[in-house]
Amino acid sequence: MRDVVVTGLGVVAPCGADVPSFWMGLTSGIAVSLAPTSIPDSKLRVAEIVDLQFLETLPVKAAALDRSAQFAVTASGEALTMAGIDAENTDLSRVAVIMGNGGAGLNTLDEQFHRLYHDGLPRTHPMTVSKSMSSSSASWVSIAHGLKGPTFVIASACASGTHAIGIGAELIKSGMADVAVVGGTEAPLNRGTVLAWESMRILAPDVCRPFSKGRLGLLLGEGAGVVVIESEEHARARNAAVLARLAGFSCSADAADMFNPSEEGMALVMNQSLRAAGLSGDDVGYINAHGTGTLANDKAETQAIKAVFGASVPPVSSIKSVTGHGLGAAGGIEAVATVLALLKQELPPTANFLEADPDCDLDCVPNASRRARLSAALSNSFAFGGLNASLVFTS
Repeated sequence: MRDVVVTGLGVVAPCGADVPSFWMGLTSGIAVSLAPTSIPDSKLRVAEIVDLQFLETLPVKAAALDRSAQFAVTASGEALTMAGIDAENTDLSRVAVIMGNGGAGLNTLDEQFHRLYHDGLPRTHPMTVSKSMSSSSASWVSIAHGLKGPTFVIASACASGTHAIGIGAELIKSGMADVAVVGGTEAPLNRGTVLAWESMRILAPDVCRPFSKGRLGLLLGEGAGVVVIESEEHARARNAAVLARLAGFSCSADAADMFNPSEEGMALVMNQSLRAAGLSGDDVGYINAHGTGTLANDKAETQAIKAVFGASVPPVSSIKSVTGHGLGAAGGIEAVATVLALLKQELPPTANFLEADPDCDLDCVPNASRRARLSAALSNSFAFGGLNASLVFTS
């Protein structure tokens, strides 16, 4: 089995549309909270990407892509550039593409249903199928960057991006690929999708406050987070800079409830990912939590973390307080943040924190980033349907 390393990062997020600005936005602890463009008169708030200048340099025609695919192609391009992957140093038929998304082509479908049911038009746009099919984002990343290895999408709700990264690592370990462009993408901020989430009564009225007393729910977000991973042997052969190691991955299902999280399932997947990495809880210096800001998730995740780490619980933060909940993109965006925390030796804060909640008695890195000495960090994703995934990165 081959060791897997990270050589490239790419991100498009509400707090920054490239890696440097993303990290600056995270560590500033300033949340993005806007009325959704699709519902301008609404009291609802979302974390929306408003500066779309990056679309001007998209290597394919932007109009042919759903917004989620635009994000994926952009973030993948940044990650590939950082990694230095090109046809001169890599067999592109050995580069896999695995994207995660919770719901594909949601903006396209919303727009086209409006054409049919509101405007009364007799048909949809002819590119509706290609823009909304589940595999579209992965296909466009492959097309835009000439990548010819195994290419597909994983859909596991809010764990999609984390699953995509972990499965990409397994492809490399098995020898099916030398390099994988992996992560998550999502663009759910259209009228129909936002109102569907609002009907569940779990959206925050202003900002997301993970683990804080007074938290009132999650804030929907959008974007993409992508990492380039490759076998260590391949990276060394082309003298690539290694940013981190992907040391452990695990995934599981609660087999219990569609909405209520299971502390046991969360703890199981964290323990399994640590075992896969050959580490104990004492080795981990930071946990990038799923941390949605809902009453149920944050309490359950706190108990699961305490069950795994006992008396040596490391600092924990949730970047969803700044980025919003990117659904299928969340795991990819949070993996980028976790690798950056290792590289920068700095912990991003849990923004919007008001006061400690006895149900969430963790060191949540409240409101301000913190310098730290890290050699290992954990990134968690716990999705609707009881779908759990966890990654361990080491320096």
